[in-house]
Amino acid sequence: MTDLSSWTSYFQDFGQFFNGFLFTLALAIGSFILAMVLGIFFGAMSTSKRPFLRVLARIFVEFYQNTPLLVQFVIVFYGLPLISEHTIMIPIYWTAVLCVGLYHGAYIAEVIRSGIQSIPSGQMEAALSQGFTYISAMRLIILPQAFRIILPPLTNQIVNLIKNTSTVAIISGADIMFTAKAWAYDTTNYVPAFAGAAFLYFIMCFPLATWARRKEEENKKAY
Repeated sequence: MTDLSSWTSYFQDFGQFFNGFLFTLALAIGSFILAMVLGIFFGAMSTSKRPFLRVLARIFVEFYQNTPLLVQFVIVFYGLPLISEHTIMIPIYWTAVLCVGLYHGAYIAEVIRSGIQSIPSGQMEAALSQGFTYISAMRLIILPQAFRIILPPLTNQIVNLIKNTSTVAIISGADIMFTAKAWAYDTTNYVPAFAGAAFLYFIMCFPLATWARRKEEENKKAY
């Protein structure tokens, strides 16, 4: 049973959890920016008419979708210093941004690919015939139309990205999960620690998930 004193202790030390919340938020923002850049880049590559570019995009997507995120953390944080001559040691925050960003970049690339392919191919052909380059046609004509379609699944990927930032705890990143584990170990108040951590994740993820469902319903009515 969890008595009132354990919750009192939790609220007295809430500053630690709030700092973990801010770290998680900063990590999610950094990872999302990287994931979006990679997702757009490889999503566009995967719809290219050049087989070589499609193959490169497929390799990227398949590798990151089929290897665990925790393994990627271990390789980048612990493996690189072992194999590098100059002992490359990436700071914890940037390790997490790199690993989470690459991982979700692969999933976002698939979301964007499906969005691009939902646009009639004749629009790209018409743009190219009017003198647009592939990149300018994609940027000005195809992606703006695809964005409305991909918005709900893209938002779901952002929710998953926020939750997956918790894997930074494996390298002692001071996020919500690591803070909860450390505080629970020190105080033996496990229920308040992890219930409080779950609530902090919830208040970040629930509004996004709700908004994504609303946009999905609006898209269905529009069509």
